[in-house]
Amino acid sequence: MELRARLLIVMAITQNYLISPVDVAQRRAVDIRPGDTVRVYLKIQEKGKTRLQLFEGLIIARKHGTEPGGTFTVRKVASGVGTEKIFPLYSPIIDKIEVVKRSPVRRSKLYYIRDKAAKEIRKKMRSLSGFVWEQPADTEAPAEPTETPEEVLEEVKEEKTEEIQEAENKKEE
Repeated sequence: MELRARLLIVMAITQNYLISPVDVAQRRAVDIRPGDTVRVYLKIQEKGKTRLQLFEGLIIARKHGTEPGGTFTVRKVASGVGTEKIFPLYSPIIDKIEVVKRSPVRRSKLYYIRDKAAKEIRKKMRSLSGFVWEQPADTEAPAEPTETPEEVLEEVKEEKTEEIQEAENKKEE
């Protein structure tokens, strides 16, 4: 390392300057809160080139405020799969943070959104249970079941009534 560069670093440390590739004052002024939908532009380096990649989602947590170790967690759902990323507030990889939408929330950590999303997916799956999928013409159809659901239901009912009758007979004895 060149002597001049070393001298500058030593001067910066002794005079309490923060050496950072990030504009700290600008990042500190970013007003992001849980419940906000944000776009985070990330700098991605591939083969010597730098490109911007977008990560858009809901902020579910903000930790450690504006101090140097501050982070925020963003959750997005893509193709039915929930993805969460934890971003350091002062990371040089982040190009900019843009607030798309602001939602009123009553919690500082929105971790319950994970469970809520899972419940909604389960609910959709239940509503699709009546959906009949047709086999494409170019593939073989699976063998037809030998019994219809109605026949199976009748058999189960008969078995249950027999079990109830046996239990009643045991009580009488």
